[in-house]
Amino acid sequence: MRGILLFAVVFAALSSWASPAFAYIGPGAGFAFLSSFLVLILTFALALFYLVSWPMRYVVRALLRKGGPKGGSVKRVIIIGLDGMDPGLARKFMAEGKLPNFTKLAESGTFTSLGTTYPSISPVAWSSFMTGVDPSHHNIFDFITRDPCTYQPMLTSAEIGKASKVLPIGKYMIPLEKPKMKLLRKGKPFWKILGEKGIFSSILRVPITFPPEKFNGVMLSGMCVPDLMGSQGMFAHYTENADKAEVETGGVSRRVEARDGVVETYLHGPENSLVKDGGEIRIPLKIKIDTAAGKAVIEVSGRKIELAPRAYSPWVRVSFPAGLGIKVKGICRFYINSLAPEFDMYVTPINIDPEEPALPISHPFIYSIYLAKLNGPFGTLGLAEDTWALNEGVIDEDAFLEQAYLLYEEREKMFFTALDKTPKGVCACVFDTTDRVQHMFFRCLDEGHPANRGKEVEKYRNVIEELYVKMDGLIGKALERTDEKTALMVISDHGFTQFRRGVNLNTWLYRNGYLALRDGRTVSGDWFDGVDWERTRAFSLGLAGIFINRKGREASGIVEEGGEVEELKEELIGKLAGIKDGGEVAIREVIDTERSQTGPYKHDAPDLLIGYNAGYRSSWTCAVGKVTEEVFEDNTKHWSGDHCVDPKIVPGVIFSNRRIAKQNPHLNDIAPTVLTMFGVDVPAYMKGSPLFGDAGAEPEEEKERQRA
Repeated sequence: MRGILLFAVVFAALSSWASPAFAYIGPGAGFAFLSSFLVLILTFALALFYLVSWPMRYVVRALLRKGGPKGGSVKRVIIIGLDGMDPGLARKFMAEGKLPNFTKLAESGTFTSLGTTYPSISPVAWSSFMTGVDPSHHNIFDFITRDPCTYQPMLTSAEIGKASKVLPIGKYMIPLEKPKMKLLRKGKPFWKILGEKGIFSSILRVPITFPPEKFNGVMLSGMCVPDLMGSQGMFAHYTENADKAEVETGGVSRRVEARDGVVETYLHGPENSLVKDGGEIRIPLKIKIDTAAGKAVIEVSGRKIELAPRAYSPWVRVSFPAGLGIKVKGICRFYINSLAPEFDMYVTPINIDPEEPALPISHPFIYSIYLAKLNGPFGTLGLAEDTWALNEGVIDEDAFLEQAYLLYEEREKMFFTALDKTPKGVCACVFDTTDRVQHMFFRCLDEGHPANRGKEVEKYRNVIEELYVKMDGLIGKALERTDEKTALMVISDHGFTQFRRGVNLNTWLYRNGYLALRDGRTVSGDWFDGVDWERTRAFSLGLAGIFINRKGREASGIVEEGGEVEELKEELIGKLAGIKDGGEVAIREVIDTERSQTGPYKHDAPDLLIGYNAGYRSSWTCAVGKVTEEVFEDNTKHWSGDHCVDPKIVPGVIFSNRRIAKQNPHLNDIAPTVLTMFGVDVPAYMKGSPLFGDAGAEPEEEKERQRA
């Protein structure tokens, strides 16, 4: 009976809303976990299945190949995604001779700007990259959207809910079925289309691939994979400094006390939904401080880690007991800021352990286990570089950079592992380092940036240049593995610009009579606390734009569909487009989503998309649904560069060892291009078209064709 119950507990749902703005202003994802016992059973069962079924799978694959595409121009396509790589900076560093491998690609093939999506936000752009359609067809417009029933934030990428059927046994609530676990992105990725034609793909850390879909290939999910808390990244901070012991955006700081050189506290884990009113699972955490030796010993989950200040520990496996023998496994790193006179320590968000994953983060399920066994533990959190810990001063710039490059090294190792094991088909990997480092250090390219106040600038002036040089080394290694039958593309989803001033659209809407507050209030709390929906006609949440409080769509909608909605949109466009902050234009244009995009999901999007000018973006407070005193405010956070602006300002890049035959390439073109190179017909619904002449002819053949 116990075995049956354990097998029934495939998932025990955990729903935890994180505090207001994790990384990209994302609330906590719903969360589900597997017991370590079940992981071992499932791993063994899958391994046995693969062993027993290999003859049949071999035959099926042979038949697929037999009926597969004909006339493809390549044997393999390599796609390296460098999130946020900017064409202007690339040109600058290439002209200075600092990027020889990028220059080699540009001279032998192609380098040009790559049009991005509207809005130019990473989950939106990468969704278009993989599906070849605009946001109104793949249904991703931002990291978060509002729940029309509650006006509260919800992730746009995935929906995870509790199992509806449970068996109460004493204090335990045993789920009798899987919780709902659904990828909300629509559209079919190009690798799934290729797989249907017998073409294998290795897809690593591409955003908006969680939960992973089944296809002919292997996948490790990327951006929007939650941490063990169910959030998009919640750090922990332990300090003896009373002034720092406060709840932080993106994490929690806790006051601790060292007694006789020992700190005794807890490492906090997920909510326990296996137990009725179970609350948070936590495990003892002890730190023994030896100031004379300049180190400490951290004891947690039966492990002892010796650690000196200003250095990261290796990944430490931690285990949270839920009951009935079920344990939730995770990994985290520890970083001691100081031992004395006040102890201060940062702990990364607790990542899902790839070796014993608490929920599926790869396809097949055992792929993350395979990678961990082969290369060692690695970060699995979708937004693994802890930008909020730096924003809040819990770690400094050096600690952030060290963390970012530790994660990069893991990614590079798994990329080349996959590349070496994918002699045919597609190998695609997205590297986030380019995006995260630019977000946090773009201020150093602008001496007058408000974020430079009170911060070191000169020491970090060349951080972004060094980042591009490091990526050039990555490209050099990839070129060594590229032959004449391999097409190599290096792309980014968008570029970058300064983020100097925030714009609070909710404050503007309130001041101009479009948003109302209750009880005579003039400001509101996070997530629209204090908003009077019965008198509100428009509001903003997230980074993309404005929602109309439509009657019949929103729970308390008051704006009638048809003429009233259209009149309000025109009115808002007329007032907001060209609005100035002092003498500088803050908003270049406002786009009516329903008129600009024609897909079936346009009605779920923000009704108006805001094209901010360079230097401006939705303010941190506006993004979490707050009305503040001022419409415009300085951005003084380390997060000083951004791309959530008019997309024409921040195109991405494309480098390739093939020459592009199309003017003004766009992210929508990548999926059709890959399909065409393998001789697979492009679906009629795709918005893009192939980039290369003669379906991606080899470089010398293409040059001959152009000369002719």
